[in-house]
Amino acid sequence: MKLVIGGTAQGKLEYVLLKYDVQKNMVWDGVLPNDRKLNKNIVIINHFHQWVKSRMVSGGCPEDEIMSFLDCNEDCIIICDEIGNGIVPIDPFEREYRERTGRILVQLAMRAEEVERIICGIGQKIK
Repeated sequence: MKLVIGGTAQGKLEYVLLKYDVQKNMVWDGVLPNDRKLNKNIVIINHFHQWVKSRMVSGGCPEDEIMSFLDCNEDCIIICDEIGNGIVPIDPFEREYRERTGRILVQLAMRAEEVERIICGIGQKIK
């Protein structure tokens, strides 16, 4: 698994599509594929942070769900906005969402074979 992080509108998806020479039809935007084991070479999960939020809103456990997904799909690429910087939200749910997303990203980074941060469309290898 590969993890790609960066700020909003920094060119993360475009960077991944070019680097791995994949088409946009391989991208799942803010959702995980329903079929847990995909027969495609590369699966890209874009806007991972939005998926985490939607799972929290619906009462799911994104921590367990993403690890279960990765057990069956080790070759995926997860793209996530950095959402923990800036002003701390007043809304308790928004604070919990940012905290849990950050903790999930820590777990994903430990599991990932490669972690990159994208700034202005330029990749910086972290791991």
